[in-house]
Amino acid sequence: MVRIYRKHRKHFLFHYFKKLAFMKSINILLIEDNEGDILLTTEALEECKIVNKITVKKDGRAAIDFFEYLDDKSAMPDIVLLDVNLPKISGHEVLMYIKGHEKYKQIPVIMLTTSSSEGDIIMSYKNHVNCYITKPVDAIDFIKAISKIEDFWINIVSIPRN
Repeated sequence: MVRIYRKHRKHFLFHYFKKLAFMKSINILLIEDNEGDILLTTEALEECKIVNKITVKKDGRAAIDFFEYLDDKSAMPDIVLLDVNLPKISGHEVLMYIKGHEKYKQIPVIMLTTSSSEGDIIMSYKNHVNCYITKPVDAIDFIKAISKIEDFWINIVSIPRN
């Protein structure tokens, strides 16, 4: 039994350190106008074991400008967390912009919003959102949800790296 255990442990350690050797920081673009949600989201993301670079845009126009003036490939987000209800330009319009451009459409976009409207959900999926999550009202539940999003989209799923 000890021999099998050591063999599996060596295999696990080999793959773990191999993954660490190739790991780079994850660029997350958070598009959110609510200061409280920005604070909770960034704190939850910063607690993760993976290195995250978090860029925050507080309205839809700023988000689209971010993509339009993006010239450094290293600043390209690996994941976008997007609110539906944004000032200036809605989250739906930002989603259509991202998914409508060949250069950006492979980036996973996660709607993270207070809206549980069936219309918002349907419109988001019609515009190719990768998933739609209604924000929990309770702060602790919100932090747990962010942790689960991060665990799934960063540790479990394989996403294209820019």
